[in-house]
Amino acid sequence: MDFAAAARRVRPLAWKTPILPLEVPGAARVAAKLESLQHTGSFKVRGATNCMLKLTPAERGAGVVAASSGNHGRAVAEVARRLEAAATICVPDWVDPSKLRGIRASGASVVLAGPSYDEAEERAALLASSRGMTLVHPFDDLDVIEGQGTIGFEIVEQFEGVEEVIVPLSGGGLAAGIGLAVQDRGVRVVAVSARRASVMVRSLAEGRPVQLPDEETLASALSGGIGLDNRFTHDVCGRVISEHVVVTEREVRAAVRRAFHEYRLVVEGGGAVGLAALWSGRYLPGGPAAVVVSGGNLDLGRLAELVA
Repeated sequence: MDFAAAARRVRPLAWKTPILPLEVPGAARVAAKLESLQHTGSFKVRGATNCMLKLTPAERGAGVVAASSGNHGRAVAEVARRLEAAATICVPDWVDPSKLRGIRASGASVVLAGPSYDEAEERAALLASSRGMTLVHPFDDLDVIEGQGTIGFEIVEQFEGVEEVIVPLSGGGLAAGIGLAVQDRGVRVVAVSARRASVMVRSLAEGRPVQLPDEETLASALSGGIGLDNRFTHDVCGRVISEHVVVTEREVRAAVRRAFHEYRLVVEGGGAVGLAALWSGRYLPGGPAAVVVSGGNLDLGRLAELVA
């Protein structure tokens, strides 16, 4: 993969986000890579842009479809709007209201597919096959992985001497992309999962993709399966991740609050798991480390409840 070329490709639609020094007692230099300030509010726009810019004019003309718990759908909808392509986004019924509003504001059609993320995936696959639309996968696609890896490419440019990158883990597109982008730099990847959204951790432990039921979690951006027919991310994550950390709901909630009160950052639960690992003491970096704050799309009512 050519992450330098991908970084140039996505730049018109995906910003180069800043890094912010963090206070982590007992740790060496730690900085946050603020994808929560990214266009559309999460890192997902990188992979969506890289993938959709590689489509042919005929493929764009036929439209795109995606399954999403929110952030990927919002990214695909916005990129499609900019490329003047029709988009249909299939979401589970529990999708965050702020993310749903963002998807609709970009002009995409929305399909509420049912109570589980797996049902959203099934509906998206059916629409792609029946209507000739291109399925833009949220993680298990090489072009999407390459787009997400531009974060790692930027981190090594912005943070001299970085030795570790702490990454939220769900379907694995983010961890796989960053891991591939930094593997030749001697940088370790530490993946953080929410306890109620940890299907990739379980899959890697069992040596094969598995399914788990959806559980209610503040880190809903990390919910969903990795697909029993997973082609890329399960294998790549198994190779590039050096260590796994799992955080609790209470620790995620505390990290969202602390990010807001101490740094004036709005961070959604899924985007805060790396901060939760650091601030709870579950993980202490052994050297200079960057933590990816992957998203900031949090409903204002929920934010007010959490930070009160």
